[in-house]
Amino acid sequence: MNPKVDEHINESKQWKDEMNALITIILDCQLAEDFKWGKPCYSFQGKNIVIIQGFKEYFALLFFKGGIMKDTEHLLVKMGENTQAGRQMRFENVQDILDKKSIIKDYIFEAIEIEERGEKVEIKREATPIPEEFQIKLNENPELKSSFESLTLGRQRAYLFHFSAPKQSKTRESRIEKSIPNILDGKGMND
Repeated sequence: MNPKVDEHINESKQWKDEMNALITIILDCQLAEDFKWGKPCYSFQGKNIVIIQGFKEYFALLFFKGGIMKDTEHLLVKMGENTQAGRQMRFENVQDILDKKSIIKDYIFEAIEIEERGEKVEIKREATPIPEEFQIKLNENPELKSSFESLTLGRQRAYLFHFSAPKQSKTRESRIEKSIPNILDGKGMND
């Protein structure tokens, strides 16, 4: 057991019993326990397999490569429309976890097999449209264009999603203006 996981559970205000129940099942699958991204994370031979996530309405076990799992029981949920790899198995209480104990183990063992075979999630690299308001800024400011293009593709996409989300042009322009200093500094949205 990783002491950071114990500390995390003790400090949690919600889902303590669910975490303990799920951790018992996961550790029975011989996964290594770690604490990453502020959550209990479990790996096989250094490869992330699952991570435990608590939300307001539900508790989840995220399979990092759930998108290529068979999901014979139809329990894996895609978290967002742009999610390609990860899938969540969601729970509402301890009994829900205990009722699915053998299924959880089967899914974990399948995820381990995927890692052993070296399977990869094929990420579809669709071009993310550049909002007109941002394209104008890029055309006007070569330094901004150069800085934006030097960001990783993931950081570029995060900005483009953020800029494109509002319906009103005024709001898109405001978001762009607020982000320009970070882009010029070579930072992503969450850096």
